Amino acid sequence: MLNSQAEGAGSRPPLVTRPLLLRFVSIIGASTSFYLLLSVVPLYAEAAGGGHGSAAGLTTGALMLATVGGELATPRFVARFGYRLVLAAGLVLLGAPAFALSASGSPVWITAVCVLRGLGFAFTVVAGGALTASLIPAGRRGEGLALVGIVSGVPSLVALPLGVWLAAHVGYGPVFAAGAVAALAAVVSVPGLPDREPASERAIGVTAGLRTAALSRPTLVFAATALAAGILVTFLPLAVPSASAGVVAAALFAQSAASTAARWVAGRHGDRHGPAVLLLPGLVAAAAGTLLTALTHSPVAVVVGVTLFGIGFGITQNATLTLMYARVPASGYGTVSALWNFAFDAGMGVGAVGFGILAGRTGYPAAFALTAALMLTALVPARRDRRTEGSRA
Repeated sequence: MLNSQAEGAGSRPPLVTRPLLLRFVSIIGASTSFYLLLSVVPLYAEAAGGGHGSAAGLTTGALMLATVGGELATPRFVARFGYRLVLAAGLVLLGAPAFALSASGSPVWITAVCVLRGLGFAFTVVAGGALTASLIPAGRRGEGLALVGIVSGVPSLVALPLGVWLAAHVGYGPVFAAGAVAALAAVVSVPGLPDREPASERAIGVTAGLRTAALSRPTLVFAATALAAGILVTFLPLAVPSASAGVVAAALFAQSAASTAARWVAGRHGDRHGPAVLLLPGLVAAAAGTLLTALTHSPVAVVVGVTLFGIGFGITQNATLTLMYARVPASGYGTVSALWNFAFDAGMGVGAVGFGILAGRTGYPAAFALTAALMLTALVPARRDRRTEGSRA
């Protein structure tokens, strides 16, 4: 009996391998470079533009638009050139243009740099995400993706506030240089990574992926939760009374911590019982948390609501991505990575823009409540996906 148990325990493939550790280097480099400059570049553009604010919005908009467009195009590059070349190109595009930011304060110049960096970031997350999936054993994919989420999440938590602090204390130039070096230094890890193996299956295009219900349903569910994520990060500081600034900081920290923990728990649970069963509870938890946040004058409701949203968001992050990778051959990993990241970035962007218009007419509490109701429309694809998965079982 003891021998059989030992064999069962030993039969689990190792999760952390040398290639995955090398991949962590490029994850940390890309995440650090992106988030270190994410808030600093708009500040620089606003200062150079005389403080009118339009230049700041233009730089962020250009960055995210280029990222979304690049995410949709990257699977074609991966299919033609492989993981390593596209990942290395992404790191170079993300890093090298940052050196040029100090050359001019012109909005056109800064925006052009942001477009290049957005394309670079898209290459790193899509090609890198597909490569990462190939490095994780299928039986431990949920747990592995949760670990990858932690590795990429910690640099973002540190680099985002650090960039603003450094800009205020040492100036923009050194911060731009640090962001460039973080990405470029990671290029040295790429040759040690495995490349895409020739696949007998034809690669799945992004358009075909969107038409495939097995991929589009989880994409819609995740986009619904990402919608609220963009809203909370952007508008919670404005919706909560100014006297409760500490509440906002605590709530956003709790959301990030809860999301990270939930991704890990969801990954381990999904590996044992299947990720499809987690879509409904994750979505419901995220919507319930968003609804509770509508009580903006109650500090307890805000903290609990945002934390509950974080739990639901973390669950859907892990469950949707794990489920989508499980439904395609290795040749489809690039498409899955593109669709998932597109849902993330487009959902956050659309949510922030739409909520701003809605809140201007209804007020923040009603807008949060309506957002929760909108999120629940994703119950339709979530329930259909669960029934489909159950019938396959």
